[in-house]
Amino acid sequence: MKAIITVVGKDKTGIVAGVSAKIAELGLNIDDISQTVLDEFFTMMAVVSSEDKKDFTELRSELEAFGQTLHVKINIQSSAIFDAMHNL
Repeated sequence: MKAIITVVGKDKTGIVAGVSAKIAELGLNIDDISQTVLDEFFTMMAVVSSEDKKDFTELRSELEAFGQTLHVKINIQSSAIFDAMHNL
């Protein structure tokens, strides 16, 4: 399983640490990660994977709830969506 996680919100200390810890807790590996601050807004994109099949509904719910504690918006999408878009 491979997925893309995006994080967007007002910049503050601890976002990368918190999101990375949550990703590990969910049993996902960070394959690649990019983050930047645009003006005062934090943005991050991470490619994550797992050898196990994961329930995207559950992952999305867990990450959205966790994002609320950090006051950021976290989204997860299967990489298959992006693969399909490029094969049209």
